[in-house]
Amino acid sequence: MLRRLALIISHGAMLAIGFALGIYLLPILTEPEGPGQAALVEASKSAVYSAELTRDLKGSDFLHWGEGKISLSSGQIVHEGSLAPGPDYKLYLVKEFVEDEAQFLNVKKSSVRIGDVKTFNGFILDIPDNIKLEEYTTVLVWCEAFGEFITAAKYR
Repeated sequence: MLRRLALIISHGAMLAIGFALGIYLLPILTEPEGPGQAALVEASKSAVYSAELTRDLKGSDFLHWGEGKISLSSGQIVHEGSLAPGPDYKLYLVKEFVEDEAQFLNVKKSSVRIGDVKTFNGFILDIPDNIKLEEYTTVLVWCEAFGEFITAAKYR
């Protein structure tokens, strides 16, 4: 009886560890090829605003972080840097600076989703024509699937 209980516990723990590793590794394994460094630099040249992503925000931790430079032009948002890999990342523009899940959930309805972030070593996303950067102050990366804050930066 004790042996059976030990087997159930050990197999259950291994199943949980395998599931967690799968959630973490799947985005890395399925990550599409991102824009090259030359494309990122070229796209950032027309920036009207820029900001720095840092790992030291209240809502960031060892699994949820971003670092690097964000450049915003009238037509694109460019990230030169790194993001912690994860599933279902979305890029938002927010009207006020927030640095954790609770703060973002309070303003999410007034924020605008720009698009999906599918690469973790730099990205370029087009801004829809009806979005005016001047109406917002902050760019934010959010994990929609798990409701996790990844990173944010105030650009104006």
